Amino acid sequence: MNLSQFAVVYDSSVVYPAPLRDLLMHLAMTGLFRAKWTNQIHDEWITNLLENRSDLTLTQLTRTRQLMDAHVLDALVEGYEHRIESLALPDPDDRHVLAAAIECRASLIVTWNTKHFPADYLKSFGIIAVNPDEFLLDQIDLSVELVVAAVKRHKDSLKSPALTLFEYFQNLKQQGLTESVEQLRELIPEC
Repeated sequence: MNLSQFAVVYDSSVVYPAPLRDLLMHLAMTGLFRAKWTNQIHDEWITNLLENRSDLTLTQLTRTRQLMDAHVLDALVEGYEHRIESLALPDPDDRHVLAAAIECRASLIVTWNTKHFPADYLKSFGIIAVNPDEFLLDQIDLSVELVVAAVKRHKDSLKSPALTLFEYFQNLKQQGLTESVEQLRELIPEC
């Protein structure tokens, strides 16, 4: 697969938790794939965080949104709305994600809600829905060096609080990246 054609849509379920979102942003900057999302996806994760976390403000999350858009070039998908009504998914609220994936010719949708994106239906569009753990394992298979470098940059960027490698891996496991963490532990031994 030509990497310049390999687009991936991040669903709001994977950008909602900050630790996973930050790791996915570091991976997006490796050049292994082109990360994509929409303003509607932004609105979903921000709305949900504001509902569930009283310690966060709209100003803080708007800043995060702006940083995401600034650091991952050409990530925002636009012009997909006309596709939404024609799509049939178990949860109609997820149709906009698939519409965006079709519009930008994505190969993957990274989501924790894979059941909301039936494989047989997505196959007709040449798209696969994968969870973040599977996605990270696939990226490791594509380029161990680039993924390890991205993981190290992500770990080193954490300052409040700074984490040991063990704590960092535990944090990723809590995000659901259990199989990926097992591989990363072998690739990045504790110093």
